[in-house]
Amino acid sequence: MKNEVVEIKKLNKYAVNIRKNILKMIAKASSGHPGGSLSAVEIGTWLYFNEMDITAKNVESNQRDRFVLSKGHASPLLYAILSEKGFIKEEDLLGFRMINSSLQGHPSMKHQIGVDMSTGSLGQGISAAVGMALANKLDQNPYRVFVLMGDGESEEGQVWEAAMAAAHYKLDNLIVFLDSNGLQIDGKCVDVMNPYPLDEKFKSFGWNVMDIDGHDYKEIEKALNSVKEKNGKPNMIIAKTIKGKGISFMENDAAWHGTAPNQEQLAQALLELEEASYE
Repeated sequence: MKNEVVEIKKLNKYAVNIRKNILKMIAKASSGHPGGSLSAVEIGTWLYFNEMDITAKNVESNQRDRFVLSKGHASPLLYAILSEKGFIKEEDLLGFRMINSSLQGHPSMKHQIGVDMSTGSLGQGISAAVGMALANKLDQNPYRVFVLMGDGESEEGQVWEAAMAAAHYKLDNLIVFLDSNGLQIDGKCVDVMNPYPLDEKFKSFGWNVMDIDGHDYKEIEKALNSVKEKNGKPNMIIAKTIKGKGISFMENDAAWHGTAPNQEQLAQALLELEEASYE
């Protein structure tokens, strides 16, 4: 059963806490990827609280939606959301990247309940999701598979093999969000290996494609409502986002792709989030 609708004001409160926990766990570990975790908070928050039916109670069931974090380096985002959903105690988030912790640098389905697919090597997550969606089709299982991937990730050739297969098998139960923040570890995507225009490329592969503001809940909702009518095509929602969203000194700076904040930077970031509007 789908979650009860959570109002935007409450979603914003979740999002602020998720951002705080992302920063806290990365700072504690002195390692991790804040930029691309922060850019997709609104997408992940809407999916887990207003769209997907993933809960701690039904996690072992085959009769529920699945979520694949194809950009596995953004694991702090997933862990922080799973904490809000009751899968992980908030204090355990500080074990991120620590020996004997279930919260590895890249998510592992063998170590943490609530992780539906182990990911990290870019391109493999969306490929696995295609297989999961195909299995649901073959089993006549009505539940859907959701994916979060990155625009830098789209430079991987494996992504396009998955895209071709998804269209060939008419996987309209596959919904992919592409976190298009324009940056990757080495700088601007257009400078490293220009993947654009991504909308036209996925359309040419036979996908249903939409472009949205990835920080606007209303646009996220509208896009998800539009894919409920099955048309035999896999769904690509290209979400324009800001890397490091919510932290003034991190926004649109590729240096924060994989850099941990020090204690002074953490304090400043948490203060900014504390002062953020909940409206």
